[in-house]
Amino acid sequence: MLRNLQLHIADHKKTILFVLVALSLSVLVAGSTARYGFLGPMLVLAAAGAGAFLIASFTNPRVAFIVYFAYCFVLGFVVKTFLNIPVGLAMDAILLLTWASLLVNMNKFNWKALKNEHVMLSLIWFGISMLQVLNPYGGSFTGWFNELRFTALSWLLTAPIVFLLFNRMVDLNRFIGFIFFFSCIAVLYGMKQLYVGLSAGEQAWLDTGAKVTHILGGKLRVFSIYSDAGQFGASQAIMAVMAMVLAMGPFSLTKRIIFGAVALITLYGMGVSGTRGALFALVAGLAYALFLSKNFKVLIIGSVFALGGLGVLKYTKIGDESFQVRRLRSALDPKDASFNVRIINQKKLAYLLKDEPFGAGLGMSGMNGTTYNADKPIANIQPDSYWVKVWVMYGVVGLLIWFGINCYIIGKCSGIVWQLKDPKLKTKMIALTSGTVGCFICSYGNEVMNAIPSSVIMFMSWSFVFIAPWLDTPRKQLDADGSDL
Repeated sequence: MLRNLQLHIADHKKTILFVLVALSLSVLVAGSTARYGFLGPMLVLAAAGAGAFLIASFTNPRVAFIVYFAYCFVLGFVVKTFLNIPVGLAMDAILLLTWASLLVNMNKFNWKALKNEHVMLSLIWFGISMLQVLNPYGGSFTGWFNELRFTALSWLLTAPIVFLLFNRMVDLNRFIGFIFFFSCIAVLYGMKQLYVGLSAGEQAWLDTGAKVTHILGGKLRVFSIYSDAGQFGASQAIMAVMAMVLAMGPFSLTKRIIFGAVALITLYGMGVSGTRGALFALVAGLAYALFLSKNFKVLIIGSVFALGGLGVLKYTKIGDESFQVRRLRSALDPKDASFNVRIINQKKLAYLLKDEPFGAGLGMSGMNGTTYNADKPIANIQPDSYWVKVWVMYGVVGLLIWFGINCYIIGKCSGIVWQLKDPKLKTKMIALTSGTVGCFICSYGNEVMNAIPSSVIMFMSWSFVFIAPWLDTPRKQLDADGSDL
């Protein structure tokens, strides 16, 4: 009889384990409810969910990274909902959890795939950023660390992920669908902000100082679930570029209609954000897509239409009754007050940096500058540009290195695109590469490529282009690519 019982347990161990866990949770919920009321069972369920997430993450690191990627999109909303809780640290924790799981399962992956220029250059940039802790300018260590997280560490930890975890065609397709889905959700939520109203947390965020840049002439610059309107508008422009490229690709009519709809939705999102710099992401991205296509007839026609559109914005008053059109038009006005303030600030920074070839150090510009180094004059001058921010923190030497790294990666991606044979894959790679070019150019006017989700999308896009040759022709299955997870 005992033998039969042992056999029964062995055959039904998963069911028995589930029943035991369920019973334990029931007891915990009942006990916590009796002692702590409604809060008790909520904490028990949250702990159970966290435990399940940890188990799933260490079983398959893809789970942790997918949650991280989704969190990058909604972090702006979460921050404004829980204003006094440092919810941003959860983002770093989930990314580190992904890497912990990768190391636990390291024998299941092909680590040799990390021997490529993208990963190596991200490592070099991280090393340069680490050395900035020795910068003699005397900045705050906390400011340096907080800036390092976004400027270099995020790049270093994100760049290898595609090579290790998401190196199949299905992963590429899911990546494109994922970013389009969240971008469209962001537009829908932005419409809610514009036509229904803001949440209490969002209104409180505006009241603490953001109103100065997000309420112009009594009109709201929609920021949706992102950190601010600048990030929302630029991201939507980048998505519009990618969707338009795909809508013109060799796909089925249904898919092309879907891509076209995504392009229209994200263009609307770009418009209601009131972000002028997004216009340059759109123009630069589309121009580069035409260049990569090597269809010079379309390039010429597209350039004519683009210049015509820019001419309408610059030399006419058509559409001036719309706040969004007026905002876009001001981006082309050299007499715009905001533009002139930026020029004045850059002259001030040039004077302060004339004897600082390696810059003032990480955390000495932007939000971290005013938060942790407010006693330094240079930290109180807003860069209003990620390119300028890099110049302030790394100096002219670091700016040239950073610029060279970005241009090299874009050039490498372009070369890969031109060598691809599969027309569908080539179109997808043109879309991703053009999107990153738009992000890079747009970052001259806003801190786009140093903020989420645009930074993560950019780094992953580059990695996907780098693995495109693996996907272009049937290849031998890698010995260890994580597919057995």
